[in-house]
Amino acid sequence: MFIHLGGDMVVRAKDVIAILDYHMKQSSKITRQFLQKAEESGRVVALGDEQAKSYVVTKDKIYCSPISSLTLKRRAHFLESR
Repeated sequence: MFIHLGGDMVVRAKDVIAILDYHMKQSSKITRQFLQKAEESGRVVALGDEQAKSYVVTKDKIYCSPISSLTLKRRAHFLESR
């Protein structure tokens, strides 16, 4: 199954490692360092022009999604229950 992340981007649900709220970057030093290293290596992908509300971490990329982490988690949970 797939999860729509916003814009034209969908990822396989089984490829999602974590869904993080955008504000985690501000509150956690480790998360901030992790995202900074990912940005430096070109692994962060912004989806559209809207303000990011969440980060979706996969093995290869980190997507900045305009969809809230709660909504993305609900979509992922819905797929699990099918």
